Amino acid sequence: MDDLEQKKQQLADCIRMLESSDIIDYNGHASFRGDGETLHINIGSCQRSQLRAKDICQIDFAGNLLAGDGNPPLEFHLHAGIYRARPEVNAIVHAHPKWSTFLTMVGVDYLPVFAQGSLVYPVPVLDTPDSINNPKMSDRLNQILGDRPAALMKSHGAVTVGASITEAFVLINYLEENAHRQHMAMQIGKPYCFSDDEMALCRGKLWNAKLFQRTWDHFYAKLPS
Repeated sequence: MDDLEQKKQQLADCIRMLESSDIIDYNGHASFRGDGETLHINIGSCQRSQLRAKDICQIDFAGNLLAGDGNPPLEFHLHAGIYRARPEVNAIVHAHPKWSTFLTMVGVDYLPVFAQGSLVYPVPVLDTPDSINNPKMSDRLNQILGDRPAALMKSHGAVTVGASITEAFVLINYLEENAHRQHMAMQIGKPYCFSDDEMALCRGKLWNAKLFQRTWDHFYAKLPS
């Protein structure tokens, strides 16, 4: 298996793990940057729970199919727009996770209540549930995302970006776990929110490629062979 096929398989594994964790559903998608103004993304019609490398297509930033056996998701504009704006980003996940989306439905801010969750704080929110399926919406998302690793979309979902597929995958898991813990704590009382100093300590210890890989390996071990 050559490097490209290995990367396509890694992206397929990423999506399967996120589907298994109820972070990606039947409409979620993830991508990695290709050569020039191209990207590799899962085919829109594929079954996320059964994804394989063959279900990853290559498109240019205008959405034209360059390689693959199916068309990209309608929200490919989300990916293309971020890759244009953020040259340091090499992978993107867009999903519809429950707990973090619940917060946006009621206007509750995402709070750093969990060490790993502090890595993406603060998390900006796009104040519309509209799909990112055209350049105008992509521009709106980029304006609120800025240089952050994650953003939420009101009553819609979340996006994380990373230097690698592993990083984007891990960050959306941390985002959703933090939101779940925040939601559950709010049923009891007022959650403890990490201080700036505590968040700085967390980032210094936890923003670590080896720890990201360990998180990936944790979820990968659960996939059926």
